[in-house]
Amino acid sequence: MSGRDRRAGDTRRVSEDRKPVMSPESPFDALAEKYDGWYDGKGRFAFRTELAALRPLLTGLDKPWLEIGVGTGRFAQALGITHGIDPSEELLKLARARGIEVLWGEGEETAYRAQSFGTVFLLTTWAFLSDRQAVLRECRRILKPGGRVVNAYLDRDGSWGRGYDAKARAGHPLFGKARFATHPEVVAEFEQAGYAVERTVSALFLGPGECDRVEEPREGYVPGASFVTVIARAD
Repeated sequence: MSGRDRRAGDTRRVSEDRKPVMSPESPFDALAEKYDGWYDGKGRFAFRTELAALRPLLTGLDKPWLEIGVGTGRFAQALGITHGIDPSEELLKLARARGIEVLWGEGEETAYRAQSFGTVFLLTTWAFLSDRQAVLRECRRILKPGGRVVNAYLDRDGSWGRGYDAKARAGHPLFGKARFATHPEVVAEFEQAGYAVERTVSALFLGPGECDRVEEPREGYVPGASFVTVIARAD
């Protein structure tokens, strides 16, 4: 065990019976640069709209913060999230370059110690989770008592969600395995896992090809919103 692993306050857990795992190739690996470039190109106003919806929600959220599915670190860097995990090595290289402390991993079983984080973020990650209940259980394990999960997802009933859902059904290389959800389905998943949903905020009402400005978020769930954020407390 390294000196860092023994250091007080380190969030990582080290298990002698856990063997090193080779990182399997992710579909995002080959398209990492193209995916990251979307945020500065066609997706710049959508991304800014999403950030405008998230920033007011950060006040009062306990730290430290972890993003599951950190990707290239775009959200983490912009929001001040310090830690992240992702199953794509190529995405993690970009996140690391943005100053995020990252580990390779998946949300169902992380390498963090119990009660390490005050808040866990899932930012446009929900559709890519293969076992959402397992991820929510793991979030509960690594959250401090009373900690929260911030789940910002692309709603299937919004225009962006419908478009990506169609791509998923068509076998798109990135979205082929994605499962987009509606707001009632997301709330039901959290309640099934024993979380109490405290707040919902809706944003991104302009569709692909229409989003030419930053939109203001709206409180609550608003039908037609593509970017919906749910904050839930682990009771």
